[in-house]
Amino acid sequence: MEFILLLIIVIIMNFILRFIFDINMRKLKEIAEDKELDELTSKYSNNIDICKYYLKKLNNENVKIEEDINSNTTLYLVASDKIFISNLKNSYTRIQTIAHECLHSIQSKKMLWFNFIFSNIYLIYFFAICILSIFKIIPNKMMFLTILIILGLIFYSVRAYLENDAMIKARFLAKTYMEEIDISSKDEIAKIINKYDELNNIGIKCINFQLLNNVFIKVFIFTLIATIF
Repeated sequence: MEFILLLIIVIIMNFILRFIFDINMRKLKEIAEDKELDELTSKYSNNIDICKYYLKKLNNENVKIEEDINSNTTLYLVASDKIFISNLKNSYTRIQTIAHECLHSIQSKKMLWFNFIFSNIYLIYFFAICILSIFKIIPNKMMFLTILIILGLIFYSVRAYLENDAMIKARFLAKTYMEEIDISSKDEIAKIINKYDELNNIGIKCINFQLLNNVFIKVFIFTLIATIF
């Protein structure tokens, strides 16, 4: 009975948080698509040169850079100390997105490594208890569920901090880059930055909700398995 009650609570909290955070992925996608700004930012250097500029600015030039036009994911991987740049060539968001990943590269290595290792442990633990629960090997499901929730809260706290920190600072680093390169006028830069602010206003809420929802989904799946088996 307690698992059924927990399932109901998780579902209700998901809808409440979705409402509070005002999640609107369609609007986020619409903001990220702007032909006028795409044209304005097309005048800037290629993605790798922009990345090198940021890393030099941040005194972190030892980071490796790799661009893959067939990829849709831009990220910094602490395990290889490398920034992977996806197919961003034609998007105005590229100047801020690359700044975001460069900022990840100068964050606390202790925290980045913890996030990398803990995320994998958290994932392995989740799959392990689900499988063990299906085969009815777990003696005390509520105890394992409690541990899962605690691990999820730790995961959320660390990852949310890393993402929020990079997202907030990326806007200012991108602005500094455009001002120093001096390709666009002040009005054009202001227009781009205003769009970044609009994008970040929704994006920060979305990433926080998605990270928390990631925790909720795992709790929901394990609770459902525990209820059935």
